[in-house]
Amino acid sequence: MKYMITWHERPQGSPIEYENAQKRILEVFGQWQAPANFKIEMFVIRVGEWGGNMLLECDDLKLIHKFCSMLPAFVFEVRPVLVIQDAVSSELEIMAWRDGLKK
Repeated sequence: MKYMITWHERPQGSPIEYENAQKRILEVFGQWQAPANFKIEMFVIRVGEWGGNMLLECDDLKLIHKFCSMLPAFVFEVRPVLVIQDAVSSELEIMAWRDGLKK
């Protein structure tokens, strides 16, 4: 299944606490290796802030949970997603079924 993971920086305290959190994030993330069944299709950072998006395919929700738990300075959102072609074909199929219902 495909998932879009989005993260935003969790509110911190003083400027020095932000700086320390950023250092720790980079220290931890620099040693992270994606699991073999993380098929990352897109991994981007939003310009001008500490947050980003990752589009991946994975069949193990525990691995996604581990990833989201690795960096507690961020708030993560994980959403299942479909490629547009699959979504449109599903919508057309159900619309045809619905249009064929007895009135």
